[in-house]
Amino acid sequence: MEQSDTLDIESLKITQEQFILASQSLHLQRPGSDAVYSVGLYGWRKRGLYFFLLLLLVTMIVNLALTVWIIKVMNFSVDGMGNLQLNKDGVRLEGISEFLLPVYVNEIQSRRDSLLFFRSEKNVTLNARNNQGQLTGQLTVVFSSSSACSSPSAGPEAVEAQCQRLEVRSRDGGRLLFTADEEEVIMTTEKFTITGTEGAVFGHSVETPLIQARASEDLKLESPTRTLTIEAPRGVEVSAAKGPLKVSSRKDLQLESTEGEILLDANTIQLVTLPVGIYTASPSQASQEQAIYEVCVCPSGKIYLSPAESSSTCQVMSNICLWS
Repeated sequence: MEQSDTLDIESLKITQEQFILASQSLHLQRPGSDAVYSVGLYGWRKRGLYFFLLLLLVTMIVNLALTVWIIKVMNFSVDGMGNLQLNKDGVRLEGISEFLLPVYVNEIQSRRDSLLFFRSEKNVTLNARNNQGQLTGQLTVVFSSSSACSSPSAGPEAVEAQCQRLEVRSRDGGRLLFTADEEEVIMTTEKFTITGTEGAVFGHSVETPLIQARASEDLKLESPTRTLTIEAPRGVEVSAAKGPLKVSSRKDLQLESTEGEILLDANTIQLVTLPVGIYTASPSQASQEQAIYEVCVCPSGKIYLSPAESSSTCQVMSNICLWS
């Protein structure tokens, strides 16, 4: 018994020594030693965290104050923002509205009791585009900067419209009044009135069934440097119901009818300053002696006077026709 007890004690000693050696090799602490671990933030880390929380709180307060200020200034409400109201039909603006960038809308309409104004310090342009974004029509009000410098209330310089076809309709939109395209300009109104002091200037031909002046004004057709031609497929009628009719020309005045006659219907027809077909040294002396003349026409169409006698003297005094 004593020998076995001695062997057990020895084996226990050996086991304890092996455990101590193994724990030392693994750098393990003994169960009896007291280890202290610090948990939390201390020093500059703690001060930095508190400063960050304080800065976040200040930012939230400033952000909340700015939000409240913006809501008060812009007058936000359930219906909209200030003068801007959101309705089922669209957007409604009250008062003067200013846009800094292009505005894309389907329809712009004013109130029934007010007008609609478009104002800009520069040009005002309205564009119409198709589904592919291509420009199909453009209306531009060109602003003149030179006129604005001379007068603050100066109006626009020009209004330009770029489109394939320009139409002007009546108030109800059913009747077409004016049409313009690349080929022609058509006016379907009953009367076209020009009130300018200088009248109207046409660079090319004008086709119209009637040219008439006002009741208290004169009608004047003139071409200062070129030929004035009036023609019609069936006939041309020139009449002055309550006044004289005057036709003057610097060179030749030609009245021509291809298949009809030329009718001069008046109580008195005066042809002044016609040449006298007579061989005299002094035509004035002959005109004083002769009181009655007859009107003669040359084959070329030239008209002259011949002294009236018992028979016609046109053939005798045909020197005018020979010289013409």
